[in-house]
Amino acid sequence: FGVCRREESEIIEGEVVEVQIDRPASGTGTKVGKLTLKTTEMETIYDLGTKMIESLTKEKVQAGDVITIDKATGKISKLGRSFTRARDYDAMGSQTKFVQCPDGELQKRKEVVHTVSLHEIDVINSRTQGFLALFSGKDPELCLEMRLGEAKTCSKAEKENGVLFIDEVHMLDIECFSFLNRALESDMAPVLIMATNRGITRIRGTNYQSPHGLPIDLLDRLLIISTAPYSDKETKQILKIR
Repeated sequence: FGVCRREESEIIEGEVVEVQIDRPASGTGTKVGKLTLKTTEMETIYDLGTKMIESLTKEKVQAGDVITIDKATGKISKLGRSFTRARDYDAMGSQTKFVQCPDGELQKRKEVVHTVSLHEIDVINSRTQGFLALFSGKDPELCLEMRLGEAKTCSKAEKENGVLFIDEVHMLDIECFSFLNRALESDMAPVLIMATNRGITRIRGTNYQSPHGLPIDLLDRLLIISTAPYSDKETKQILKIR
């Protein structure tokens, strides 16, 4: 379960024409440099500071890469190699991704999506002046509905129900099944996937037996997908592919 937060940010997006870094002759001192970016309609030269040079070096940015730079944080992301540089090398790695050179202005506004889990929200809210203060109030133990309701009212976030996977589900007792049965009726219920290798077995906490050790009322709400061991032919095919 998590919360999807959308916001607009200003970015610089373009194809790298040249990266020029000037290092002091003594080997020590502040590095300076210039970054030339272009789109299909314009080309601009940007002066680089020490932090931006370190970021470019860390991301291994070179001429021909299509990158985005978040103006607020300075974060650099490589989108791939430009199609115009596809013939620069005779051989390319399978991980090399080619993209079109961006069009329009270099500076543009783009919607950025941040997804955080409920646990991450609680951890951040437990700190003073947490980054996601929009999800919290004065009481750190606010219920989930209040935290999400406030964010949704402000049009700052929307909930992501997510997926809950429970293996060996026959190990749960009747109280856990009662909770799951009620939780599935909530609007914020995740997609529930359960796995077990049991047939007719006793429901823990009771003297009743049922298929897979699940209460009948919960079993009626599930889609059962049976699995079978791989045949020798299928096993050989899997090993051949790998």
